[in-house]
Amino acid sequence: MPPTLDLSRISHSKMVISTPRINLRRAASYNHNLDRGPISSTSSRFSFNHLVFSPPPSPGLPSLSPPPRRPPRGLVGLNLPDFPTPIVVTENRGRARWTVSIPQSAGFPLSITQYTDLCAKCREVSEQVRSLQPHNLAFGTDSGNYDFIDVQEAQKAGYLPGLPIKSSKAANLGENGYLASKTSGEPVQGPVCDKSLTFVLESADAGLGKTLMMLWTAYGLAEKEGRAFFVDDTRWAYGKYDDIFRPAPVPECSAPSIHEMLPCPRQARHLIVSAATADELFGKLESEPSMPLESFDLASRKSEYKLARQGYAALFKLNQEDGDYVEHRVRELMAKRIVPKSRGTQNGLAVGVHVRRGDRHPLEFQYRDSYIPLNVYTEVARDMIEDKFNHTGPFGGEDTAAKQHSFLVVASDDPMVHESAEFYGSSPAQERIRLASKQSIEKAKAGSPDRHFMHKYVDDTFGWEGGFFAPMFWNLGLPTLSASDTKSSGSATPPETIRLRSLVGRAYMLDLAVLADVSDAVICTASAVGCRLLAVMMGWDSAMDKGNWVNIDGAYGWKGVTR
Repeated sequence: MPPTLDLSRISHSKMVISTPRINLRRAASYNHNLDRGPISSTSSRFSFNHLVFSPPPSPGLPSLSPPPRRPPRGLVGLNLPDFPTPIVVTENRGRARWTVSIPQSAGFPLSITQYTDLCAKCREVSEQVRSLQPHNLAFGTDSGNYDFIDVQEAQKAGYLPGLPIKSSKAANLGENGYLASKTSGEPVQGPVCDKSLTFVLESADAGLGKTLMMLWTAYGLAEKEGRAFFVDDTRWAYGKYDDIFRPAPVPECSAPSIHEMLPCPRQARHLIVSAATADELFGKLESEPSMPLESFDLASRKSEYKLARQGYAALFKLNQEDGDYVEHRVRELMAKRIVPKSRGTQNGLAVGVHVRRGDRHPLEFQYRDSYIPLNVYTEVARDMIEDKFNHTGPFGGEDTAAKQHSFLVVASDDPMVHESAEFYGSSPAQERIRLASKQSIEKAKAGSPDRHFMHKYVDDTFGWEGGFFAPMFWNLGLPTLSASDTKSSGSATPPETIRLRSLVGRAYMLDLAVLADVSDAVICTASAVGCRLLAVMMGWDSAMDKGNWVNIDGAYGWKGVTR
């Protein structure tokens, strides 16, 4: 039996539904009388007849006795649209309000396109409602959102149907996905969270860094606003969240119903955010309004940095095997810094170098169509070491022993960087999972495989020379390499492809984890998100105040989420 909508308490209200591909701008005739009809025209998908007022009663003489009381007509048995959409209603006092209807049949999570379209509609409907307010009651850019009714309030008012008690939890997302924050055990059995933020890992961007920066910042923002935090990996291109990371912290309350998780507006009680709707969450990250103009940018970036740092501290915990490897690798590299017979009083300098190539080009104009030469990295590293130890040592003269025990730790998406003359003698950040060059693949075919390398899973010999490119990632595990970016993801993706993508993600995380833990200073390019992630992992004091995070890609500072 379809859900019923009892509007007996608001029998003099009306409802308008924003349909797909509909322009919500109203004709001039609607400006004078809101009761002439809905804002949007009718849709071919269903009729609006049941949303229109009944005709006024015929004129007649007044009755000497009151007529028998009849129950309000109400829109009992109303079937809401079967697609997510904002709904505009006019209350009996003539005030326009709006809410969002997401049917249970829509599934979870919605597609990237659906979330994007829904946010666009929310902005348009919000502005439309703002323009309907009489006597200029609406002030400011968010005044339309002020007239937003959250799902729970809309249910209580009768604008949206309530759910049966058994369906109110709705955290059981079925076999196609789950909330990753609940994978550490049984789902939390308890009251629904008062407020929450759910981050959907699905993204059209093949790179992992941008999504990771958004994830960390979203967590910090949820903590700041007192929202429970959930992660969804239903259609994540890199596979399951807990294949790379340990489960996220589990809130002490249960997740809200699916139809209560809204991508818009910003003040919704239960927000759901993805890379496609980042502007709704991150678009208004600001510093204190009283901050002087000259320090506003720095304060704004520091505020966003603090949010990302909170997310890093809570979420960046690699799976057990990778985490154990990182600890072992860090101890191994740190031991190289110690000068023999100094009992740890003399240490060399470990300089981390992060080289991003592939489809990420520098911001600096002269290298915008190519890459920053490798000798630029090594020259900066050499100058850092010279500045550190070119002084009078404890026994006079330069601290030569400590200088000799200084070294470079290199991480790159291009395997040929490790084989270059500029980085001869340097140490790779990690050797657990490394992208293979064409030469290593040929060795594997010849019967001498190197278990440390992950080769490109194609019939023809094709290595990762040049770095990470999106088409290569989307076509991992497929029989032939297509030049087009297929952006395949979700349940339709072959299991072997998901496994290989997860390996790429784990390799990236291992590189960052080792560099952040072992490096006294890091040299990288701010155009790469991995470089900016390293700054977060190092901490503001070390990275920014002490200058141990060195960007060689123009005169740019740290920045967080980019959209």
